[in-house]
Amino acid sequence: MTKMARPRRKKRARRIVLFLLILLLLAAVGWFAYNSLKAEYTVTYDSYTATTGSISNALSFSGNLSLLDSETYMASSSGTVKTVYVAAGDEVEEDQKLLRLSNGDTVKAGFAGRVNSMNVAEGDEVAAGEELAQIADFRHMKVSFRVDEYDIGDVKVGQACTVTATATEKKFEATVDAIDYISSSSGNVAYYTATAYVDVDDASVLPGMQVTVSITQEEAQDVVILKVDAISFDATNRAYVWMKDSGGELEQRYITTGVSNGNYIEITDGLSDGDEVYVEVETTVTNGAAGLLSGLFGGRQFNQPQGGPGGMPGGNSGFDRENMPDFSGGERPSFSGGDFPGRGD
Repeated sequence: MTKMARPRRKKRARRIVLFLLILLLLAAVGWFAYNSLKAEYTVTYDSYTATTGSISNALSFSGNLSLLDSETYMASSSGTVKTVYVAAGDEVEEDQKLLRLSNGDTVKAGFAGRVNSMNVAEGDEVAAGEELAQIADFRHMKVSFRVDEYDIGDVKVGQACTVTATATEKKFEATVDAIDYISSSSGNVAYYTATAYVDVDDASVLPGMQVTVSITQEEAQDVVILKVDAISFDATNRAYVWMKDSGGELEQRYITTGVSNGNYIEITDGLSDGDEVYVEVETTVTNGAAGLLSGLFGGRQFNQPQGGPGGMPGGNSGFDRENMPDFSGGERPSFSGGDFPGRGD
């Protein structure tokens, strides 16, 4: 072996050793990064409990109460008020005497109601055509409400409805008695007028007051219900929830849904009263590589893309958001029970 070959071999050996050291260093860094990333994410869950209750969804409209019967009585000729039989605020029956004039006229109530005003007293001189008294029926009123072109197909004469006085929150059961199908327009939307007659048994509820008219579309009594927020959907829009198995690990369970009011939803299959379900609400960087990221980006936290530990899908994982059911409230229901994803027959 020549003297020149020996230094070349030593140089090559040093390069191999250096290369191996670099590989070991890279392996150590990779191992450290892997273990850091494994502990990087902290997942927080909210829990919801299925309960037994009643649920319904309804169309809701605004309107005002108005009188069905009111009448103002006037003097047919001049004369003197001889006798006044009632006072303002008195309840009267049909044909009950209100007052008598010197010309022989006796004024009687044309219907049962309340004396809204008594404008004269005994001994007063009155002229022909002068207003004497007014009565009104405050027990039987009507409410007229507008229905837009999107809801008119769901409103029918004869439907039961609930009329709620906005100021007093007093509720009255009623029926849709008439619908005027000749529309009026507001902007680009056509509106139709429906009427319901209301029997009022509360003296604090008066004509002119604003009311809400609710028409129930679907209803379920004494069923298992769950908050809508607790439900997730897979890529095919099937509804499911996360529950703990016997070992305390989260597992996916598919459910069947029914009637919803946009806040709670009926569970027709898959859950029982008292079952607890979980929804991922937050995933944050806590340590390891987080320290580096925090240093680089000013201490901000980084949310992990939706997904639970070990690749478990999080809330609404793989869900088509463009076709997501509308759970908002408002005058029109978000959806009927039959249209909700995952509902069985």
